[in-house]
Amino acid sequence: MEWYIVHTLTGKENAVKAAIQKTVEAREWGHLLGRMLVPTETEIQSSGGKRKEVQRKLYPGYLIIQAELTDELRHLIQETPAVTHFVGSSDSPVPLTEEEVAEIMKTVGEEGRKPKAIWEEGQVVRVTEGPFAEFTGKITEVNIEHETVKVLISIFGRETPVELDFTQIEEL
Repeated sequence: MEWYIVHTLTGKENAVKAAIQKTVEAREWGHLLGRMLVPTETEIQSSGGKRKEVQRKLYPGYLIIQAELTDELRHLIQETPAVTHFVGSSDSPVPLTEEEVAEIMKTVGEEGRKPKAIWEEGQVVRVTEGPFAEFTGKITEVNIEHETVKVLISIFGRETPVELDFTQIEEL
């Protein structure tokens, strides 16, 4: 079995995955189809002072399929609603290389399960709560494990570093 990339309509990746699985099971072609992946990562966001983890698709509009691609299976996948085409040449799909598959699997594995912060160093934010509410400043440090950031806030004309929780700031 080899890995292929299927281009879908954005937002329809999981529906396409379910439709392909259902059709393959109905036709008893399970031996031709391996894993199907919609790679996601967990992102920490805060809004209204509340922390939430959101699943974000790494490759919107793409489904990664492991299959023994016969002409019948290829036709079934291409005719699935919301599928536009296989990635590759116009004649036939091009399988991914072992290096590409390894990179995707690394991303989908443990690394993809670790929450990532939407905050970055250098980003300008507004403080939403606490003694520095309504102040704006620039992020100088992000600590994902403790879910805190250091923000340089100008107080009386002096830049002062302040440590804040992810839930205490918002984007400008």
